[in-house]
Formats: sequence, C-alpha cells, structure tokens
Amino acid sequence: MKFEPLYYEGRLRVVNPEGDVGVVTLWSKVDSAIQVMLEAGVDLCEQTSRVAIVANLYGNGLQQMLRNLLWNPQIQHILILGKNLSGSQESLVNFFAYGLEEVEFLGAKAFQIRNTTRKIDGELQADRFKSVPKFSVLGDLGSSETKDGLVKYFQNLLTRFQGEMVRIEPPPIPEPVITRFPSEVRSQTIVRRTPMEAWSELIFRLYRFGHRNKVTKRTGEETRIELLNTHVVVEEPFEETEKCLSEYGFSLEKFREYQDRFLDSQKPSDLDYTYGNRLRGHFHRGDVIVDSPLIVADRLRESPDSRHCYIALWDNRLDLPEGTKCPCFVSAFFRHFDGKLNLTANFRTHNAMDAWPENLYGLMALQRFVAGHASMQVGPITVISHSISIDPIALEKAKGVVENKKTDEVMDPSIGKYGPRMDPNGEFTVTLDTISFEIVVEHSYGGMKIGEYRGKTSEEIERQLARDVALSQISHALYLGRELARKQIQLDAIRAKKLL
Repeated sequence: MKFEPLYYEGRLRVVNPEGDVGVVTLWSKVDSAIQVMLEAGVDLCEQTSRVAIVANLYGNGLQQMLRNLLWNPQIQHILILGKNLSGSQESLVNFFAYGLEEVEFLGAKAFQIRNTTRKIDGELQADRFKSVPKFSVLGDLGSSETKDGLVKYFQNLLTRFQGEMVRIEPPPIPEPVITRFPSEVRSQTIVRRTPMEAWSELIFRLYRFGHRNKVTKRTGEETRIELLNTHVVVEEPFEETEKCLSEYGFSLEKFREYQDRFLDSQKPSDLDYTYGNRLRGHFHRGDVIVDSPLIVADRLRESPDSRHCYIALWDNRLDLPEGTKCPCFVSAFFRHFDGKLNLTANFRTHNAMDAWPENLYGLMALQRFVAGHASMQVGPITVISHSISIDPIALEKAKGVVENKKTDEVMDPSIGKYGPRMDPNGEFTVTLDTISFEIVVEHSYGGMKIGEYRGKTSEEIERQLARDVALSQISHALYLGRELARKQIQLDAIRAKKLL
C-alpha cells in the first residue's frame, strides 16, 4: 500500500511511499530534521527506507493529519522529534490515549482532546482507527541525545506488518460553528467622530465579539450578547440631523424630549428613579438640595483645572440593598482638558440598541448645561459601560447594522468618497538611507517631525514601533507593514548591486 495524502499534499515530504513510519517534526523545519536523520545514518532511500513521510505539526493541522493516517493504515509508527512549542505533541498522543470531551468554544459546542486545551472537530474519534500507531518521542534536533535516539529507534524497529490493510474513508472536516469571534472581552475601545458613527461601530463590536451570556432579570432569564467595560469616545458630541438619525431608526424629536427629562429634577411618583432627579433633586445636604451639575459648573468656573468635578448617581443606602430598582447611569466626571470640557460617564449596565444612543444624547445635554454655566467649549464624551448587551428581540436589527458595515474607512461628505481613518498617534514616512544601508521611518504629527526609527531590516523597525506603541489602528499598521516590506526589497536589491 502506497501513501496517498488526502490533505496538505504540497506540505508533506514523501520519502518512501511504501514505508510504515511517519516522522512528525512539530515546529522544527522538515529539511533540518532530514539532515539530522542523515547524519545519524537513517536510511532515507526512496526504495528501502522505513520512513514514508516527514511533516510539521504546528497544531492547527491535526485534524488533517488524523484523516491522512486513517486513510493510510500502513503508517504503523509515529516518530516525534523537534521543537514542541504549542503542545501539538501532547495533542497528537492524547487524542489516541484519552479521546475527546465536549466543551464550549466561542459560544458553540465543540470538542477538546482530553488533558489538553486543543479544540478539534468531533467527527473523527480514536475508535475509528482499527490499529493505533505506536508513538515514540525524541527531543530537539540539536541534541546529541536525539541523534543517538534515532540510531536506536531504527535499529530496534519491529518488522513491517504483513497482514491485510484496508483504507477507511474519513469523515469530511466540518465548517467551524461559532457564535462570536475571539477578543479580549474587557478591552473594546471605540473612537468615532459622531454619535451615530460611534453607535454603529459599538453594535458591530458587540455582535462580532460579544459573549452569549444568560442574564437574570425581573421578567426571567434571557440570553444576551454581552461585553464588559466597553469604552466609547465620541469626539464631536453634537446633535445630528433628523435625516441622519432616521436612517438608523431614531428620531431627533424623541431624543430632544429625552434630553429635557434627563435634566428634570422632578421624579414622577410612579417611577423608582430618574437620572434628572438623581443628578439634581435626590441628594440633600441638610435641608438643601444638591444640584450636582450646577455645583460642578460653579466649581469649574472658579477653578477650570479642578479634578473634583465628579457626580455620583448611585445611592448605596437605597440601591445596594434593593439591587433591582437602581440606576444604570452611576457617575459622571467632568474635566477641562485641551481647552474643552470633557465628560466621562459610567454605566453599570447598558442596553446597546436603544438605551445607549438615547443616553448619549442625554449626556450631551448634561455636558452642554455644565459647559454653558462654566463658559467652556464642549469636548469629547467618553461612555464606559461595565456591562453592555444586545437584547434578544433586537438581534435582527443589530444584524442589519453589522451587515451595513462595508469598510472601516471614513466617508468624506464633501467629495462622497471613502478615505483612510487617520491615526491619532500620527503619520509615518518610510525612506532609505543608502549610505548606512538602513530603513528610515519618520514619525510626524500635525506636519511636524517628532521622531525617527532606523534599522538594517524591517523586523528591527517593527520591534521599535511595537515597543513605543507608535500606532493605534489596525489599518494603519497594515499599511505601514506593506511600506516596510517594499523598502526591505529595495534595500536588499541595493545591497546586492553594491556587492557586485
């Protein structure tokens, strides 16, 4: 029986198609492994070698390797040698030794090799193999013990199996089923110019990265798409046109009505709380009502650089014991920064689809009130949502917002075309210094040079940029990577020409 690969034919190094040993080099180079075997005197002749095939196994190719083995039962021995950097050795061995267990992976049912963290499809189980290959593990390629082990391994190798072998058709590899993509669920940061730009990106991030978590409410238990500690910065928090808002399903008139309520100190008797009441009528100092926004405005007018302009809406006496009838908007911090009044608002929980944009418009009214009384310009608003989620009844609307995102570029309304989103960290220009044979990256901001990076290779520049956290946007980093690659090619050509 000759070896016939079902997967990754172009990545496999076939030695003797009729051999019965598969050599797995893990993360080490196949050429390096072959060289070590030759130095150890291993027979790698195409007609006589026991070695059928030599291949890497980084980990992600395990599903394909197992199917290749099932289709090629003549591979009775697996020799593992090389760098084991990702646990792929344990994954391969433990698949046959311990089998699979059912787990959750990215919000969906999946399978995991027992005693490892390796996820794998569950279509192929160890019991499908009529005979389990015999595993032997050697060390790194550079070890003298590995060379000695190779000699002993092939000297002591049992004679070939002479019985009849039957190929077993493996099941196809299924498409992965997930409900979310991986990310750090506690560190999503969004910076956008306008309220609706910020909201639509927020929904996109939630839908793509949010966990499908069960949430207990007064009405029962429900599953929501949730992120934690999400930061959204709106750089220009001003009212948008009715036409713009209606495209997203919102009404400027409704938002303005909400803004009026947001600053109203009176609480209707049928409500447990209102933000306006918590801000301007709930708390007392003796017999005097604490009108927090007005106090903050007076303080900022007297001391513009004050960092004591913090308003708490959460009342521990009522909200902590009650636990269910308490405000979602819990605090506001005002800071005069870069010549404008910045507002940072913290929300305990947030309904992203409807409450978030409405709350943002309320915050805009609050910020404008304080800025007006303090004679300051309005600056960015940052909304921090400790738990933000999409209600299950709003999933179709959220899906529509997500599908509407075609690019992360910015539309220039004056010309009707998309352009790159500018990186707040600055711009970079890549050139070559043909005297020192270096790649030069000039860092500029606002038309002024503020720094420079130099290196003999693009990898040197890459490490310097990463060290300094010089870029803040994925698109910018990808663009700069392309530029560095081009300059590396040019520099290599210049070096070669000089050597001639």
